[in-house]
Amino acid sequence: MTFADLSVPPELIAALAKQQISDPSPIQIASIPPLAAGKDAYLRAATGTGKTLAYLLPLFSRIDPAQAATQVVIVAPTHELAIQIHRQSCELALNAASAIRSVLLIGGTATDRQIDKLKTKPQVVVGSPGRIVELIERGKLKTAHLRAVVIDEADRLLNADNLHWIEKIAGAAAPARQLIFASATIEQQTRRVLETLAPNVLMLRAGAAAVNENIEHRYLVCESRDKPDILRKLLHALDVLRSIVFVHRNDVALTIASKLVHHKLPVADLNSEISKLERKRAMDGIRDGTIRIVIASDLAARGLNLPAVTHVFNLDVPTLAKAYLHRVGRTARAGAKGTAVSLVTEIEERLIRRYERELGISLKRIRVHGGEITDVYLPSR
Repeated sequence: MTFADLSVPPELIAALAKQQISDPSPIQIASIPPLAAGKDAYLRAATGTGKTLAYLLPLFSRIDPAQAATQVVIVAPTHELAIQIHRQSCELALNAASAIRSVLLIGGTATDRQIDKLKTKPQVVVGSPGRIVELIERGKLKTAHLRAVVIDEADRLLNADNLHWIEKIAGAAAPARQLIFASATIEQQTRRVLETLAPNVLMLRAGAAAVNENIEHRYLVCESRDKPDILRKLLHALDVLRSIVFVHRNDVALTIASKLVHHKLPVADLNSEISKLERKRAMDGIRDGTIRIVIASDLAARGLNLPAVTHVFNLDVPTLAKAYLHRVGRTARAGAKGTAVSLVTEIEERLIRRYERELGISLKRIRVHGGEITDVYLPSR
């Protein structure tokens, strides 16, 4: 199956070639035809499998560049994810020599500047739900010509905390608008919301496994107080080109980052409390390779799409298998290989069994000693 077989326009195929993308992924094969036909759909596939292009390509084929009006709104739960989607939209338009324009609307930036950009009448708007609703209600974001609304990371945005934003955005468009949802997972609560919001939604799923099969899962048992030192030893022992270290709290992120900096490791703290300028500097350092280790709190776990991440470390392990899934999905993207290592106490080791049971994966126990990593062989369970 090729992009041409999926009736993707030649100019978009040429644009993909400039990004070294030649073959569609399974979720793109499943999604492009029904989305190009205007169907409501829920795209479910593991992270890093091309869901963004799975909806952008058919939407771009339906957008009328000659119509100076917003035709597509894409909603994301985090600023980082919104920025990444916006960049992909702009790159696709640029490489296709298309007149389609995209504007980013997120909090933490000057509203007046965003209003000025809306005056250019972009065909695509990407942003966070609160800022999008604010500008709709102020009459600055016009929705009269809105053809499609995309809800990325749908499981997170269709929960009780965010659903009212999504209902307002969807309700601002004509009843015939297309609704597109994308996520690696789907909760029962999400299914119930879809029954009302999009009763005719198509459930599109690529592959039986929710977890990327290119990820190797490992874990190490240690005392809680020893985790920072164990992490440092792992970073030296493994061939870590670019990594993300996940913790629960911002203060822990700061402490770990300080300890790694003390040992002259190239690290950035990307917790939720740093300023926009600090975040930009960190992201720039990650992209140009001067920073190889990112410390992230749970709020950064979703929608964090860093280039070529080879390792994910769970310094604080999540209690939910779903959270583990989203964290480890930051590695092994676009067909690459990746490794996820979780540091657990003896009490937390029960969570490893939960991941194995609920996600259908196997985690190998390891130890690090003398600068080398060895496997720990356990009795059959």
